[in-house]
Amino acid sequence: MPIHFGTDGWRAVISDTFTFTNLRMVAQAIADASAAEGWRNGKTNQDQEEQRKIIVGFDTRFLSDRYASEVARVLAANGYTVYLAQADAPTPAISYTVKAMGARGGVMITASHNAPRYNGVKLKADYGGSASSEQCRSVEVYLNDNEVRGRGPNLMDFEQARKLGLIHRFNPIPAYNEHLRTLIDFDKIADQPQRIVVDSMYGSGRGAIKGILQGTGCEVQEIRGEMNPGFGGVHPEPIARYLGSLAGAISTHMGDFGLATDGDADRIAAMDERGNFVDPHKIMALAFQYLVETRGWRGPVVRTVSTTRMIDRLAKVYDLPVYETPVGFNYIADYMLKEDILIGGEESGGIAFRGHIPEGDGILMGLLLLEIVASSQTSLHELVENLLSKAGPAFYERKDLRLSRPVAKAQMSQKLKEEAPAQIGGESINEILTKDGVKYILADDSWLLIRPSGTEPVLRVYAEGRTQAMVQALLGYGEKVAASSSA
Repeated sequence: MPIHFGTDGWRAVISDTFTFTNLRMVAQAIADASAAEGWRNGKTNQDQEEQRKIIVGFDTRFLSDRYASEVARVLAANGYTVYLAQADAPTPAISYTVKAMGARGGVMITASHNAPRYNGVKLKADYGGSASSEQCRSVEVYLNDNEVRGRGPNLMDFEQARKLGLIHRFNPIPAYNEHLRTLIDFDKIADQPQRIVVDSMYGSGRGAIKGILQGTGCEVQEIRGEMNPGFGGVHPEPIARYLGSLAGAISTHMGDFGLATDGDADRIAAMDERGNFVDPHKIMALAFQYLVETRGWRGPVVRTVSTTRMIDRLAKVYDLPVYETPVGFNYIADYMLKEDILIGGEESGGIAFRGHIPEGDGILMGLLLLEIVASSQTSLHELVENLLSKAGPAFYERKDLRLSRPVAKAQMSQKLKEEAPAQIGGESINEILTKDGVKYILADDSWLLIRPSGTEPVLRVYAEGRTQAMVQALLGYGEKVAASSSA
């Protein structure tokens, strides 16, 4: 079976590879792997016996609820007690439940921000974040071994499993909301209630922000909050080109600014009162600035290699360390599990801060942004302008460039390092990093990241410049690299 667990689980096209048959096999492999030595995370045998719970959740995609029930049936047949969400729920709520209930792990049926034709499985470890690469590899090993041996999944009738107490339906939202109340200052929000638009993009974050803000005096208008498994024909990804509905709502004065979450609500983006897209780079920088300057927090910051260097410039002012990781929140989570990290995030919108589970959370960060605006007693637009005057300017753009043939990631990265130009856009290259692809850092702190895909003929090019002209120069160099690789 062409099933592979990437940095955040397994995703595939519904009815192509993502089928009930394959999902049951994956669920069996998860059951086998979670009982193995590699999933013990330092716990004793007695702890393991007490930790026979697995949390299962699902998003709003086509058949996600049915897929989740099938996973529950397989896990129950393998002797696990399964807590299955009553309705679609945000991934962060399911992940928090895993940790709060002391479960062995969790399974979230979602393809996150991917196109509507996809579905997937996110695997959660007992600490409430994505399973480690070792745990995912263990699932793959059991999956392949079961296929070779012709061993099918164990199955139990759903209603029989419920009668035996092996499957419980539950609502993860109340406990999750109580946790969020320990992280967000709702009194500040209530002191300066805002008019906001929340674009849930038809995802499982629908109703979450609006629900928790009840009683604060905020006027919340939610758009794209109804059930629509096809997501209106667009990717449920909160990037500018998919947020026309939010821009329209802002332009008709439905709210003073907007928040947007992705298909399973672990990513965040925003839009100011003028309809300007506020990307995750700016949101993370605003959050970092607020946590230090207003809350008085201190501690290390973690960001991926593709995330803004505004973070670095602020950290230099605050005299705080910055850790840079490869792309993927699991790398950020590694630091969060080892150290008391102040905030961690990535350019795609997965961000979290101290006190939370080691996972990106669009709902949490949307609420924090609301707190920041309320506390400042000014507009989101002015907050961003003030940030850019202090830590910017910073213009950002990303392009995924198709190649005529696949390239070896390690070989191309080595070539990009060895054949690095002396300058781009009139600025010399001061540093070359190879943590994930190749990253050129220029004298004016602009940067270009080129990441060859390890699975498809694609070159991912990320650029942040101090001017828009520099961004275009950086992207232009990336396009030249792609053209020469396809020649």
